[in-house]
Amino acid sequence: MKLFETAFDGLLLGAIKPMGWLKDQLRIQADGLTGHLEEHWPDVGPDNGWIGGKGESWERGPYYVDGLLPLAYLLEDGELIAKAKKWVEWTLANQKEDGSFGPERIETPNHDVDKSQDWWHLMIMLKVIVQYGEVAGDERVIPFLTRFFGYVYRVIGEQPLQGWAKARGAEMLLSIIWLYKRTQDSFLLELADIVANQTTDWTDIFHDFPFWRKVDTFDWTTHVVNVAMGIKTPGVLYELTGDAFERDAVHRGIDSLMTYHGQAHGMFSGDEFLSGTHPSQGVELCAVVEYMFSMEQLTRIFGEGRFGDILEKVAFNALPAGIAPDWSAHQYDQQVNQILCNVAPRSWVNGPDANIFGLEPNFGCCTANMHQGWPKYASHLWMSDQKGGLAAASYAPCTVKASVGGGTAAKLTVTGDYPFREQVRIDIHLERPDTFAVSLRIPVWCDRPEVTVNQGRVDIHVQNGYARLEREWRDGDVISLSLPMTVTTSFRNQYAVSVERGPLVYVLPIKENWQTIQRRERFHDWEVYPGSAWKYGLLSDTGFKVTESEIPKQPFSRDGAPVRITAFGKLIKDWKMEGNNAGTPPMNPDCAGQPATELQLIPYGCARLRIGEFPLIGPRKPAGNRNRCR
Repeated sequence: MKLFETAFDGLLLGAIKPMGWLKDQLRIQADGLTGHLEEHWPDVGPDNGWIGGKGESWERGPYYVDGLLPLAYLLEDGELIAKAKKWVEWTLANQKEDGSFGPERIETPNHDVDKSQDWWHLMIMLKVIVQYGEVAGDERVIPFLTRFFGYVYRVIGEQPLQGWAKARGAEMLLSIIWLYKRTQDSFLLELADIVANQTTDWTDIFHDFPFWRKVDTFDWTTHVVNVAMGIKTPGVLYELTGDAFERDAVHRGIDSLMTYHGQAHGMFSGDEFLSGTHPSQGVELCAVVEYMFSMEQLTRIFGEGRFGDILEKVAFNALPAGIAPDWSAHQYDQQVNQILCNVAPRSWVNGPDANIFGLEPNFGCCTANMHQGWPKYASHLWMSDQKGGLAAASYAPCTVKASVGGGTAAKLTVTGDYPFREQVRIDIHLERPDTFAVSLRIPVWCDRPEVTVNQGRVDIHVQNGYARLEREWRDGDVISLSLPMTVTTSFRNQYAVSVERGPLVYVLPIKENWQTIQRRERFHDWEVYPGSAWKYGLLSDTGFKVTESEIPKQPFSRDGAPVRITAFGKLIKDWKMEGNNAGTPPMNPDCAGQPATELQLIPYGCARLRIGEFPLIGPRKPAGNRNRCR
């Protein structure tokens, strides 16, 4: 076997530093649940098995540190770094002579885990150790990983991947490939082949997708988090085989997921299993952050703009919507049409508290796992193009330090407050002039992108979603990228429509009445009740007016929304609740006698109660048509 070269390569953790609203977002996260979870949630507290205790010792500790560690180093926060290193140091110091590591026994509330032997929790900690090795340059990391994979190579035939590990084998493959690139140890590729063959055949599942309807019973291949992780598996196999069939499987899989289970926020449903397209079905927060990580890896492997488009849509909409603006609580499941968050039965597999905001609603996996979303997004904003150039996966404010061209030290500074604004500015600082490429992702939603270099317009050719600018660059050069955002409406089921502008989905916010249902020392549980009407449809002939305002420290809040869209709609008489949810949007809504009402729409991620799929009032355009208006 050999490794096939990927389109891009990730930059080391720490090479990209967040700025502007993104840095604020990470700081809010650090000041909230991520920075203080150990003190308030025993599952990752002092008795956790991954730091020598007798408590939970399976996935929750590694999940938590997988987000805590990159957050700490991106913010250069000494206190958080010390918290993260405590877990790393215990792991590095407790490797056995045979190369294995981890707690002596598995303690977990999951009842479907073989507590005598499992690979899954080790896979997560491998990702932590890899990130630590990149950012800290610790010389212990390479020998630690080499010894461990030697152990895996010897025993995995007798102790094969099973259960969660079988479905998520690509997570181990990523760490094996990372180590091989640094050591060239041939046994690692042999091990990669073994692990790949023991992993669920996601290529077959996604290439000819069989799950066309809502799933009500457990299966490893329809569990929403497994699916969100599994979508990158064909891509990781492509690194090992170079087989174009793997690439096709990824694209076909994404197309099928969005056709049969797609939601307006860019995710597919899953509460707990794939759940269809109804806008009151939920999606699990764990799936949101794992799908983001999958898109980051697929961007690295294939270098296609589509994966960055998906990453941005999920990151800017589904991720913030599932977490309280001050990072004091989160949901297990969120809904596109979410009119009420309370303890009550719903038409999903998860428990009655799955959509309240709290410390541990429904189950603690998301409490542990949600922390990786923003930090890993920040650390994958830019990548190397493997030819001395740099490629933009997304345009949030940041600085990028890398070696370019013939080894020239470069620093790029990205400003412009994207995605809340249309303009992106990239200032290039070089120690000397050098020739290399800067590849700019041009989102599929943008019809009229414009690029200038030092105020001179540049003609661009977009290929695979990227415009490649190759030239001799000098210190002080400036790239300006204009990404005009038009308001669009897209048909969904029952001729309901969603509203988008650029990567942001816009929703009707419902006034929120937060009521505490369990108080703790700090992180409480809340039900959220509506304080305003929600049964509005959108007029088919509405115009749209865009209004921008100052971008606050927390732009993903109802009152702080930095962009609003004015539209017109009417109250609908026959749009009913079904159970404790907004019912199916009426295909022929009854709004007789109702006046046209001005509606103020805000970004999806700003609203915890909202309508995101509107019944359409008035004549419908042909299926697939998109109504565009500046």
